[in-house]
Amino acid sequence: MKLWQEYLRPNSISEAVQALTSSPGQACVIAGGTDLLLDIQQGRHSNVHTLVDITSIPELNQLEVRRDLLYIGATVSLNRIASSPLAIEHAQALAEASRLIGGPQVRNVATLGGNVAHALPAADGTIAMMSLDTQVLVASQENIREVPLQKMFLGAGKTALSTGKELIAGFCIPLRKKNQASAFKRIMRSQGIALPIINLSAWLQREGDRIVDLRIAAGPAGATPRRIASVEDLLRGNTIKDGLISDAVCELLDQIQFRTSPQRATAEYRHHLVKLLLVDTLLEAWDRAG
Repeated sequence: MKLWQEYLRPNSISEAVQALTSSPGQACVIAGGTDLLLDIQQGRHSNVHTLVDITSIPELNQLEVRRDLLYIGATVSLNRIASSPLAIEHAQALAEASRLIGGPQVRNVATLGGNVAHALPAADGTIAMMSLDTQVLVASQENIREVPLQKMFLGAGKTALSTGKELIAGFCIPLRKKNQASAFKRIMRSQGIALPIINLSAWLQREGDRIVDLRIAAGPAGATPRRIASVEDLLRGNTIKDGLISDAVCELLDQIQFRTSPQRATAEYRHHLVKLLLVDTLLEAWDRAG
């Protein structure tokens, strides 16, 4: 039995969108395919008529500075992000997360677009970008629009993309400025192959001993990737000190909704780990921003 009926490789964004909208059956975008192909093969994905391969579109494979933004195309591989001087300089958390996803073979083909499109609540690339104020470029027949990353997720495995009509074209991240930095950390059972037990990303801007601004994201903290706004509010404008960090840990535990996973960890164990992860990640970003 064929897993799909048609495989198309367009050369432009407009051709890709046209391929999606004109398919006689369900059409899916494919780039690295590290998640999608497994889902199709194992019956976790509804019948697919057309696969639209977007890896031949030059615009989607660019990683460059555009004015005051770092642009990363949807088909840029995770290994390329992990080793990119631009990503390491301006999106430290994302570069760190990209080094930890899968093994070397997976990272050579897996893409940032796929990491977001799969919409897992603890996707490493997504959690990292959530703290970096990332905008998603979404292409349709009408235009290319910007969507805040936080608004891309409607539920576990479900995005705000209009199925069969839209695709992720790329991502825009504000360039890092003086006294700004980010960090990403995760805890997993086996380096290089396992999904995270828990992950956390932090971006902050400091002025002397004071946190001027910050963003924190953690996963899996619910059905979707999410920022922890109440913890951000608690720390913003204050200095790093033991008592305040303890309050931040308590607030984080009040806000997140861990669940027990038979394959990875209990909710109680995740609650214990997130305390350490928050402190380590915050202090890493703090030191880098100094």
